[in-house]
Amino acid sequence: MDEAVVWLTIFILSVFVGIEVISKVSSTLHTPLMSGANAIHGIILLGAVLVTGSTDNDVALVVGLVAIVLAAVNMVGGFVVTDRMLQMFVRKKPKPAPVPTEGGNA
Repeated sequence: MDEAVVWLTIFILSVFVGIEVISKVSSTLHTPLMSGANAIHGIILLGAVLVTGSTDNDVALVVGLVAIVLAAVNMVGGFVVTDRMLQMFVRKKPKPAPVPTEGGNA
């Protein structure tokens, strides 16, 4: 069997598995899963950099660069979303009361 067909089959199956796994997650678990996904995207980014840096094939270089860009955008975006979600749970400090001035109203 052609190697490209094998890789395409693995890719398509992983897309289906990913969609099934994500669609079954309840909304209360999304924040913890986002932080775990950020770690996974960091590993993916490192792997893409290592593979792209060791290739001599122009097609693999272009695909690797696209993978690096997409993994970096996905990782940074995940951290931004997680940070915004966690900011919803931070208590805001009350504003200090104004200090009255001596001399009354001016």
